[in-house]
Amino acid sequence: MLKVRWPHKPAVHWLVPDLCLALAAITFAVFGQTLHHQFIDFDDNEYVYDNPMVSQGLTSKGIVWAFSRFHSSNWHALTWLSHMLDCQLYGLNPGGHHLTNVLLHTATVIVLFLVLQQMTGAIWRSAFVAAVFAIHPLRVESVAWVAERKDVLSGLFFVLAIGAYVRYVRHPGSWGSYGLVMLLFVLGLLSKPMLVTLPLILLLLDYWPLRRLESRKLSGLVMEKLPLFAISAAACAVTLLAQHKAIHSNAALPPLMRCLNAVMACMIYLRQMFWPVGLSVFYPYPRDGLSLWELITAGTLVVGLSAAVVWWRRKRPWILMGWLWYLVMLLPVLGIVQVGAQAHADRYTYLPQIGIYMALTWVVAEWGAKGQTNRLVFGGLMASVIAVLMFCAWKQTAYWKDSETLWYHALACTTRNDMAHLNLGHALLQEGKVDEAIAHYQIALEISPGYPEAHNDLGSALRKTGKVDEAIAHFEQALQTRPDFAEAHNNLGNALGQEGKADEAIAQYQQALQIKPDFAEAHHDLGNELTKTGRVDDAITQYEQAVEIKPDFATAHYNLGNLLAQKGRTAEAITHFQKALQIEPDNPSIQNNLAWLLATSAEASLRNGNRAVELAEQANTRTGGKNPLILHTLAAAFAETGRFGDARESIQKAIGVAQAAGQKDGVKQLDAELKRYEAGLPLHQ
Repeated sequence: MLKVRWPHKPAVHWLVPDLCLALAAITFAVFGQTLHHQFIDFDDNEYVYDNPMVSQGLTSKGIVWAFSRFHSSNWHALTWLSHMLDCQLYGLNPGGHHLTNVLLHTATVIVLFLVLQQMTGAIWRSAFVAAVFAIHPLRVESVAWVAERKDVLSGLFFVLAIGAYVRYVRHPGSWGSYGLVMLLFVLGLLSKPMLVTLPLILLLLDYWPLRRLESRKLSGLVMEKLPLFAISAAACAVTLLAQHKAIHSNAALPPLMRCLNAVMACMIYLRQMFWPVGLSVFYPYPRDGLSLWELITAGTLVVGLSAAVVWWRRKRPWILMGWLWYLVMLLPVLGIVQVGAQAHADRYTYLPQIGIYMALTWVVAEWGAKGQTNRLVFGGLMASVIAVLMFCAWKQTAYWKDSETLWYHALACTTRNDMAHLNLGHALLQEGKVDEAIAHYQIALEISPGYPEAHNDLGSALRKTGKVDEAIAHFEQALQTRPDFAEAHNNLGNALGQEGKADEAIAQYQQALQIKPDFAEAHHDLGNELTKTGRVDDAITQYEQAVEIKPDFATAHYNLGNLLAQKGRTAEAITHFQKALQIEPDNPSIQNNLAWLLATSAEASLRNGNRAVELAEQANTRTGGKNPLILHTLAAAFAETGRFGDARESIQKAIGVAQAAGQKDGVKQLDAELKRYEAGLPLHQ
């Protein structure tokens, strides 16, 4: 059996543990700040905090969902499970989710160093490549964005798979090692399908540094990887099926435009690698098309660099390997099959640029090895590069602290960025800055007049200002462009309901649910409208579906509790109020309604006077002691515990507030209850 000739003896060096610690330290120095960052209202909602299947933690139902459903135009079951585990461990505390990203990235950095050192025997070069990979500003998007868990998780399995492949090469015929490569490859694909190019990367490593082409034919090495290619083909098929709705049509982005943009992206990523400034979370396609001189320049550079690396391949094989690594790994995300609206994205460089780092490091190190002076200069250059990159990456990471900061930075780095205006508007709307949000939505529509998401969000903002007719017009425009926009149907239903058009509103909610059956908010809003029209039983059904889909939906639990109490189903009502209170423990309305049932239920087994007093006092404190309804509940709670003097005092305060407000009917009811307390009788329904 032919043996592989290794270029260097990959001996374990005493520096290896220290270098691993150093790599971990610089990674945390840059990304440790994310532990104090918030979630970003851009995919983090879809992936974590607004995704009921994820936010509940690891559940059997969630695990089945992760493997059986396409969500957010992706199928990456292992990524979903990792998010579920985070929710199990940290709840919705964003710091814990960020910590997991940082730990996974750190592990990938260290394993990359160890694998490179094992393959090449070059400890300092391998450490430098791993260091640049660790803290380059282009890594920020993958690490600081919780929704990009798929990058750091798949990256770890990618380098582990390469490590397993090196073990297999060193022990030919070890099918256990080959099986481990296949397992790690599958796990990586279950994290992010971008890893489909791994078999080609292994062939490049066969060329250099493993040098297997010196002892085996290329055809034999390709045959060896046929099982891996079969796995890649299956992953490609599943990914196309998952993303078919997100793939842009030829009319929206013609094939020629996409191919030209792919060439531009290759050069943009290289420019950003050397000059990492102006990095943005989203880069829009140029509105006026690509300039001719930029295309000519990019095309010339790609062809020229490709010719150069082929010319140098005999003396410097690492250059050809690194350049092809870069191009091959970028191929799935260059936009030839366009998914999403971005022209390019920083996260797409996470693994591809490792090849370029290796090629450049070995070229410079070759020069640095010539004499003591060169070695000193090379060492100083490495340290300087790492220091500069750390500073730039630390600064870039700070822009990810919250949504508003991130999108303001995106607008500072790009032009005519409709996505940035849309999402900044959403962040401002969440903070109650309605007028500022409206201004950004309007700019987004000036850039892209048919932008359905901008019409929908602008409609929501206008509705908050009372401009319901204008809001309805924008919801309808959103639906003209995108008829299957479930959120726009639901928002239109809310606006129509506000206008008193109950039947039209109900029709919109039902249409939203036909498009998106697991739309908890639509079930809830339909329940609200059915309640207004007196269809209480149907409303209860809708609220029950809402809380089944989204168990942490406090408002749905609260409204369901109210209707169940109205129907005399007190025990069930108490259960839902208690669940609502677990989610929103400081909500005075929930506290009040639960306290009322605990104090006044006709069933003695359901009453709990002391708990009712506790809840009613909390609600009374939070509302300033001037809400007659809560004072009324507090009086009933006091009476249930036998504190009739306190009950009389509380009900008299309620009477005073009601009289001042001119609530004659309310005063009459409160007077009747006062007489019960004066007689020493509790109030039981």
